Amino acid sequence: MEFGICSLSIIPIRAEPADKSEMVSQLLFGECYKIVIKKSKWYKIKTAYDNYEGWISENQHHEIHERIFTKITAEPQPIALDLVHTASVYHENTLIVMGATLPYYDGMHFKINGTQYNFYGQAAFPDHPLSFEKVLEKCALKYLNVPYLWGGRSPFGIDCSGFSQVVFKTLGIALKRDAYQQAEQGELVDFVDTAKEGDLAFFENDSGKIIHVGIVLKEQKIIHASGKVRIDKLDHFGIFNIDTKKYSHKLKVIKRFF
Repeated sequence: MEFGICSLSIIPIRAEPADKSEMVSQLLFGECYKIVIKKSKWYKIKTAYDNYEGWISENQHHEIHERIFTKITAEPQPIALDLVHTASVYHENTLIVMGATLPYYDGMHFKINGTQYNFYGQAAFPDHPLSFEKVLEKCALKYLNVPYLWGGRSPFGIDCSGFSQVVFKTLGIALKRDAYQQAEQGELVDFVDTAKEGDLAFFENDSGKIIHVGIVLKEQKIIHASGKVRIDKLDHFGIFNIDTKKYSHKLKVIKRFF
């Protein structure tokens, strides 16, 4: 089996091996993956972080040895906290977005395949976990007004479950990729009145399928990606859109993760 690491700011993961296929997720810089299948100029991969499968272009693949893959994925690595920052190597810059993984970061440098990058942005270190309040201040609220993008996980476009996943990644809590998968994690919160800041609220369609997720804030508010990352009101019915003055999502369940 072959292994790779994302050495670009973002790599789209597609449903099928074609440029025109829908993007179902994204790799962020420093995230690792296994190659499952090779087909023409496309690789079907399985991500190490959330075991998500999809296709990436061959020319965006960056190979790493199994030993490096195992070491990076076995040990928690620092995570970038700036919405967007730059890393430099050989006088070239690479954009590093929030949630990117920084292998072997020492506060000034990180390494991929022996190449040393200079990076002076903010990072969350696994041995210095952040409180959720600090994560909200440093991370979640920075995404306000970022446009919604199906499959997105970055400040250039993000979907609802990508938003919750990346924010929780900075906290050291691994969420699965899709909203219905995330709803299978965590501990049940019985009533919306007992929800606290940092809980995840999940919402259903008319068929009862979970299709949306958001992060609960103080004062019965919620931050979520719907059209854009926005803050709305939350009650036992669901999300009340403060602009349209209508309910936009029907509440299904609330989960707690810490």
